[in-house]
Amino acid sequence: MNIAELKKNIKDKKISPSEILDIYFKKAYVVNKDTNCFISITEDYTRKRLQNSKIESELSFIPGVIKDNINIKGTITTAGSRILENYKSPYTATVVEKLGNFSLIGKGNLDAFAFGSSTENSGFGVTKNPLDTSKVPGGSSGGVAAAVVSGVSLFGIGTDTGGSVRQPASFCGLVGLKPTYGLCSRFGLIAMGSSFDVPGIIATNVSDTALVLNSIAGFDKKDSTSINIEKKDYTKLKDDSKLKVGILKMPKDGVSTEIAKAFDDSVKLFSKLNIDLVEIDFKYISYSLAIYYILVPAEISANMSRYDGIRFGFHPDKNFESISDFYKDARSKFEDEVKRRVMIGTYTLSQGYYDAYYNKATQIRNLIKNEFKEVFKDIDFLISPTTPTLPFNIGEKTKDPLSMYLSDLFTVPANLVGYPAISIPNKKIDNLYSGLQIMGRPFEEDRLLSLSYLIENQLWK
Repeated sequence: MNIAELKKNIKDKKISPSEILDIYFKKAYVVNKDTNCFISITEDYTRKRLQNSKIESELSFIPGVIKDNINIKGTITTAGSRILENYKSPYTATVVEKLGNFSLIGKGNLDAFAFGSSTENSGFGVTKNPLDTSKVPGGSSGGVAAAVVSGVSLFGIGTDTGGSVRQPASFCGLVGLKPTYGLCSRFGLIAMGSSFDVPGIIATNVSDTALVLNSIAGFDKKDSTSINIEKKDYTKLKDDSKLKVGILKMPKDGVSTEIAKAFDDSVKLFSKLNIDLVEIDFKYISYSLAIYYILVPAEISANMSRYDGIRFGFHPDKNFESISDFYKDARSKFEDEVKRRVMIGTYTLSQGYYDAYYNKATQIRNLIKNEFKEVFKDIDFLISPTTPTLPFNIGEKTKDPLSMYLSDLFTVPANLVGYPAISIPNKKIDNLYSGLQIMGRPFEEDRLLSLSYLIENQLWK
């Protein structure tokens, strides 16, 4: 059942809000045992919150899951790390407030502080892909994706810093949307890379994605990066006029044969729809991954400094001889990937390396932004695979961080430049999915969703 169908059943009184909660919470406990998709199942909180509630919004009583690095007042928000395992949110993120009185089923598991591409780096255990429990669900919003594909929720809100909504959506055969930077408020998100992070949507289809975007998009004075633009109705999916679509030239290495073949098949579909296609060979895009893994750890280093046991995080209840010893004990609960990225970021910001690494990476990021502006003067959209491989085995890449980072090969550029991008299921291969990524111009999510809806209906025939 999709959101529109459930809404109609609620309106026609074929199902009551209490029956919805009974059905979805019962299933949530069962699914969570098999997949570990939730850090917390919020039954008591949600039943109390929705008691005597009426239809107030487009998503009233619709089951949803929120990634556990997004604050919701009255719930524990861990960001997937043991250092915050007892942190209760004192306020609610704007994107959650805008959802209205939806049915929160639980807080989705994630790589600690969203640092990862597989949801194996969580302090609360690995999440498994419901399509094949020997595989990862992607990350860092893997818990959200696993919950949605399991039918425990009809939509999920995650965060996307370098592909953390689109990549798990691809691995789980779902739709994942990363909006334009500034379209949806970042207020209430636990920051990873502040100039990259955006809240994103995971759903089973494009229409539901558009419906959720209608709710969460819009200016927020509490977020200094929020952009005040005219409100659109993203649910009005319509055929565009003659389109010109750029095809991202494939790198020579790192892309599996299955993904390359699936993408070639989708390109043929675009041709059948009489869409003009042109291959795009960017000059600087090949540097995107390297630039991302310099700039983001640098921002992580700054953002993570607050978790010192005094302002936030685990506070050791004993005496220490020095502040250094206190910090060492307070931060002992940081997961390995958190430590790794803080060390990388601190190194690139240190004296003698700031100009060589961080400053140079910022300059190249600007070159990439300018190149995208020029390219998108001549095309309407840019297509590529979402991921370079199919979902990989649990444990396959945990000892090789560089191999794990390559999972973000195609998704990172959209975050570097702040453009909207969506992943839709492409071709099913041995019960697993490949994803097709479509990138559009800033704040043209209406056109991006319309094209995605057209392609979704052709791919899923």
